[in-house]
Amino acid sequence: MQQFTVPQFIDVESKIIGPITTRQFLIFLGAGIFIALFYKIFDFTLFLSVSIPVAILAVAFALVRVNGRPFHFFVLNVVQTWRRPAIRVWNNKLDPVEVEVQNFIFTEKIPTKEFYHRSRLAELSLIVDTAGEYRGAWQDEEEEIMLEDEFGA
Repeated sequence: MQQFTVPQFIDVESKIIGPITTRQFLIFLGAGIFIALFYKIFDFTLFLSVSIPVAILAVAFALVRVNGRPFHFFVLNVVQTWRRPAIRVWNNKLDPVEVEVQNFIFTEKIPTKEFYHRSRLAELSLIVDTAGEYRGAWQDEEEEIMLEDEFGA
């Protein structure tokens, strides 16, 4: 049998410049380009007021980890939560309407699944082990019943 090497540590990003990964380098590069554009376009006070938040966001997106995951995943989860909040809170205090529904007794029998007993599981494992050659006693009984129904015997 041919052996394959299984990749390990797939969640570790490769480092390109010292301790900086490719993602971090691109984030810092993009922030640097924006800050350089702001320096050329704006006067100094507006440049400072715009470039400092950009630098802080770049450092946050590049270096900060929340619960062991990169910051951009955290921001994506926050945005998804804001767009479609689905808070499900368990309330152990029931309304009177819900209590009446719970006390209602159903007269219909609810169908339940048949549980397999140990002997049935052993027979099923024998069928699987023999790749279907052994059909099992319960299958033979079902075929006899089907033949009786079909031919009226």
